Amino acid sequence: MEYVVEMRDIRKEFLGIVANDAITLTVRPGEIHALLGENGAGKSTLMSILFGLCQPDRGKIFIRGQEVKIANPNVANDLGIGMVHQHFKLVHNFTVTENIILGMEPQRFGAVHIKAAAERIQELSRHYGLNVDPAAKIEDVSVGMQQRVEILKMLYRNAEVLIFDEPTAVLTPQEITELIKIMQNLAAEGKSIILITHKLKEIKAVADRCTVIRRGKYVGVVDVATASEQTMAEMMVGRQVSFIVPKGEYRPGKVLLKLEGLTVLNHARTAALKSFSLSAYGGEIVGVAGVDGNGQTELVEAITGLRKVETGHIWLDGKEITNLSVRQRIDAGLAHVPEDRQKRGLVLDYSLEDNIILEIYGREPFAKGWLLNRPAIRQYAQEVMQHFDVRSAQGVVTAARSLSGGNQQKAIIGREISLNPRVLIAVQPTRGLDVGSIEYIHRRLIAQRDAGFAVLLVSLDLDEILNLSDRIAVISHGELIGTVNADQTDEIKIGLMMAGVGKEGQET
Repeated sequence: MEYVVEMRDIRKEFLGIVANDAITLTVRPGEIHALLGENGAGKSTLMSILFGLCQPDRGKIFIRGQEVKIANPNVANDLGIGMVHQHFKLVHNFTVTENIILGMEPQRFGAVHIKAAAERIQELSRHYGLNVDPAAKIEDVSVGMQQRVEILKMLYRNAEVLIFDEPTAVLTPQEITELIKIMQNLAAEGKSIILITHKLKEIKAVADRCTVIRRGKYVGVVDVATASEQTMAEMMVGRQVSFIVPKGEYRPGKVLLKLEGLTVLNHARTAALKSFSLSAYGGEIVGVAGVDGNGQTELVEAITGLRKVETGHIWLDGKEITNLSVRQRIDAGLAHVPEDRQKRGLVLDYSLEDNIILEIYGREPFAKGWLLNRPAIRQYAQEVMQHFDVRSAQGVVTAARSLSGGNQQKAIIGREISLNPRVLIAVQPTRGLDVGSIEYIHRRLIAQRDAGFAVLLVSLDLDEILNLSDRIAVISHGELIGTVNADQTDEIKIGLMMAGVGKEGQET
């Protein structure tokens, strides 16, 4: 048997948009096969068809050489196909065990036999190096651990083909390393893995072959060991891609954001940020580097007005904003690209045009008194979407929920940058985006800097921090470890500072 999965000439159309146009995918037993494409290229649609979440308009699917019709996910499970979705499908107040057995609970004398299930989960967890506590509640475990629960859900159902949809989008660098080991363990056991991604570094680290699709069409399949990242990027985007965006000379102007002695509490009422001081000048990008959960969230929430400051002061362009409301801060020239685009960035059931004017609908020309000026709103939203390459099925009236992750992100960045903010707080601005979109967003952030504004870049991606920043502030356990010039440091030095080792220059 050469292929465990063969999808031939798959076509799928939604509302006149062709998501998959005659795509072919072949996966061998025991291989890690990457499915590479830009946001909105049709990767998730193709995998939704394989997992039975939607039906193809045309084309055939063969599993272990036999043609099959996958009517729903239960049929997929019976065929040994499992899927870890980008947004996990877990019940938060259930335990790990309860989530894993949901829908196929082991019965004993008519009652659910939790103990036997927990023992099997413990055994699977040990065997594949997943280190999951079967009794823990989902709401109490990290995002990386939730992902492992999703993997165990597949293994518990004896899946032989495991689909991972953008699995590293929500993980820290350490969790990504662990996930790669887990995938290698699974492949060594003979499992076949389909990895939906647009992260070339991870494809090079873990995949055997890679199928590239672009705008719904099959481009080709390459052997990862011999194909360069540049080749795969060009296949994916259809043009040459610059991994490091050039930027002009560093010419800092006046202080536009000043934080002095900030102390901020977390949800548990303990200090998440301790006497934190930092300045950002016009004409510079200040990167904030740190391991996830070291006070970055509280720092951003304090600056943007989403969390109370216990002690300390925040100035924006010389004006104190410590106790101003969120709207007053926006009006003063602050913009915010939030970490969680779906929870904090967009109202998912609103149209794109309503999302784009969320912060300014009360200003002219968008409103006169109590009345919204729809034509002005629509024209402005269309300009933002065109300017920031936001692609959607029905233009500005499309619900934000129906956009791909990358297009949701571009809509948020377009909305925020179009405000011409004095200070832009960008948190994980390219998380889960493909190289084409990353290059585009990096160019926009550098354009903000070159226009004389300040950008505070908070990211877990060290490459992004090092490539974009002029200065880097390292945060550990809520404290500023030090600031360094980006051109005088490297990943190793920053990594040591993130671990709290080697305090460097304290100027801020």
